[in-house]
Amino acid sequence: MLEVTPFGEGWVLEYEGRELPAAVPGCVHTDLLAAGVIPDPFLGRNETGAAWVGRREWTYTTELSAANGQERTDLVFDGLDTAAEITLDGRLLGRTRNMHRSYRFPVTGSAGRLAVRFASAYSEAEAVRDRLGERPAAYAEPYQYLRKMACSFGWDWGPTLVTAGIWRPVRLEHWSTARISRVRPLVTVHQGAGVVELRVEVERSDAAARLIVEARVGGQVARTRLTGSAGAVRLRVPDVRLWWPRGYGEQPLYDVELTLSSEEVPLDVWRRRVGFRTVELDRRPDAHGTGFTLVVNGERLFARGVNWIPDDVFPSRVTRERYRERLGQAAAANVDLVRVWGGGIYESEDFYDACDDLGLLVWQDFPFACAAYPEEQPLRGEVEAEARENVVRLMPHPSLVLWNGNNENLWGFRDWDWERRLAGESWGEGYYLGLLPRVVAELDPTRPYTAGSPWSGSWDRHPNDPAHGTHHSWEVWNREDYAAYRSEVPRFVAEFGWQAPPAYATLRRALPAEELAPDSPGMLHHQKADDGNGKLERGLARHFAVPAGDFDRWHYLTQVNQARAVAAGIEHWRAHWPVCAGTVVWQLNDCWPVTSWAAVDGDGREKPLYHELKRLYADRLLTLHVRSGKLVLAAVNQSADAWSGSVTLRRMTVDGQVLGGASMALEVAARAVTDLVVPPELRPDGPKEFLVADAWGGLRALHFPVPDREIPYVRPEFDVAMAPGAVTVTARTLVRDLLLQADRLDPAARADRGLVTLLPGERVTIGVTGWRTPDPSAARRALYCMEPDPMDRTEPA
Repeated sequence: MLEVTPFGEGWVLEYEGRELPAAVPGCVHTDLLAAGVIPDPFLGRNETGAAWVGRREWTYTTELSAANGQERTDLVFDGLDTAAEITLDGRLLGRTRNMHRSYRFPVTGSAGRLAVRFASAYSEAEAVRDRLGERPAAYAEPYQYLRKMACSFGWDWGPTLVTAGIWRPVRLEHWSTARISRVRPLVTVHQGAGVVELRVEVERSDAAARLIVEARVGGQVARTRLTGSAGAVRLRVPDVRLWWPRGYGEQPLYDVELTLSSEEVPLDVWRRRVGFRTVELDRRPDAHGTGFTLVVNGERLFARGVNWIPDDVFPSRVTRERYRERLGQAAAANVDLVRVWGGGIYESEDFYDACDDLGLLVWQDFPFACAAYPEEQPLRGEVEAEARENVVRLMPHPSLVLWNGNNENLWGFRDWDWERRLAGESWGEGYYLGLLPRVVAELDPTRPYTAGSPWSGSWDRHPNDPAHGTHHSWEVWNREDYAAYRSEVPRFVAEFGWQAPPAYATLRRALPAEELAPDSPGMLHHQKADDGNGKLERGLARHFAVPAGDFDRWHYLTQVNQARAVAAGIEHWRAHWPVCAGTVVWQLNDCWPVTSWAAVDGDGREKPLYHELKRLYADRLLTLHVRSGKLVLAAVNQSADAWSGSVTLRRMTVDGQVLGGASMALEVAARAVTDLVVPPELRPDGPKEFLVADAWGGLRALHFPVPDREIPYVRPEFDVAMAPGAVTVTARTLVRDLLLQADRLDPAARADRGLVTLLPGERVTIGVTGWRTPDPSAARRALYCMEPDPMDRTEPA
């Protein structure tokens, strides 16, 4: 039987004539950090001082003894980052140049000094660029010339920390006669039965051996004899339970086991979990353009999505528990789709296992982002090899529902002056429209493929045409106010977002000695977007009186503005289902402490946006918006049950007077939207008035006809009471966008809700965990809300 020996212990990193202890999996930066050679690059401006690490060669060594009673021994690396030479006592085992692949080297009977020498990723990438010619990109770093995590080279939310190292596990595999080299599971549903077809490939040491494969799933068993080195076994599971996205049903998973034997002696075994479901991508043309609607088990979905970037710039530090925590945060925010963005990696099995369990659909980009990628060798062969390996590796996961060729490269070719600059040179089109769809069609025909995001489906249209396919909405934030979201209804919004700084405690940890200001040195260093602070300031000024010299107030308002911006988009687009069939917020997470578009910051703390997503992505949503000159209440019902009830409307003034009201019947079919026109006499008129719409279950929508800077807010007055694990606020006036910043109470503290608006006499109880020394005065100081002008927070209401 195949034996596996983990091989992560005993490695050292050579540095300046010393041997530093090395963690495998790991990388050079984390080893240098552990040894005290470099300070934490996440703190202050230490990132700059670590730039030298990516510019030199590094060597890992250990002692290898491959002695074992079996016929063969293989040394298997699940991931090497990136350009490496592997030697055993000076004998070359092989060279690698792709972070996204695994590698296997025969070492039967060998012993001696094993060395893995990594070239500088810069040197390797620059050598390829010199051979193939320069290609345009969104950033100056040479990430498109090397099959490596692009955001290692920095991004508009990430540090430039160019890694090297043995970043995924290493093992020795000992085997005799034959081993399973690849299993490709095709999982489908036919007439209520689950069908699993396992395409098996083996490697033999005995060409004459009689090999049998036996498969088991759902109580069913099938056997077949292998002729040569490949074969297939098919099983049918009657009355199968379907796997559903979260919110649509349960996520049953079935254990699949495939055993390779010779003369009834087991040689190797392959085990995975699968889920039975169907997935389609409806891209049919209609009266509105060309659709982009995911259909799972025949159910058409509005995708409630978030974009995912690597959760750490050093991915080897992301544990199974950390994946579970972060993806659990997504699920708790009513997210049902996670897009694995193309400037990162194919994530580990732990990521996809968690998505399988949580019912999170996965949209998987191939790793190409924001650059023209050469199609010549050596890159073309590496791209095909990595695509083939990872398509097969990820096939068992029912959560994976879509393969996407690239991020923004088709758009870049058309709009970012690439076509002129390339002058006919290759740039990746052959990958996205040729190689990758062929690989997916050959290996994984059970899932759809799309050439890119954004992509309108044809060069006859603009790649980012909102009426066709996927759309990225970046005029908002970069140039326009978020009110512009309401000017169009894209078919599927795959990227949009607004920045805000991280939680206060995250900033304090990252910038421990700094007097915080929007433009203080550390804050500027942890703002990577082009003119990021300028865009934050302009975005604030459209809605608020920008506080001068009051960092705490600025911090609160920028976080409110982020939540308001994303809400403006999602409310509008959900109200136009089924024309719009999904929103994917940029972004869920961060890879370090930074001002960014994330809902969960680099220390794992939730911003107000995170809690707002819970409301925006709930099955039922109320939203008020102006359409064709009329004020309309849209009732969005994404649940499987019809929604019957009533909605109460109140026209009010900011000082608490009720000017009028009405009750309207509400009837919304399952998976549908109903629009109700607000009676003209209830439409708020002028800066002092607003409209409140309330429905059963705590659903509420608010409509203020002017920006906050024009609203004559009264001074907020409220009472604060405390109980174990809870802070209760009772409003005596209008209290708009009340926020308890729990991390100001204790870095470990968390609140269970974000922004909430209270009318006079209303109360809210905020659950708080992790607060070690509760103090009513501290709770009051940590409460923020809209005020008539910037005020001294030392004497709150």
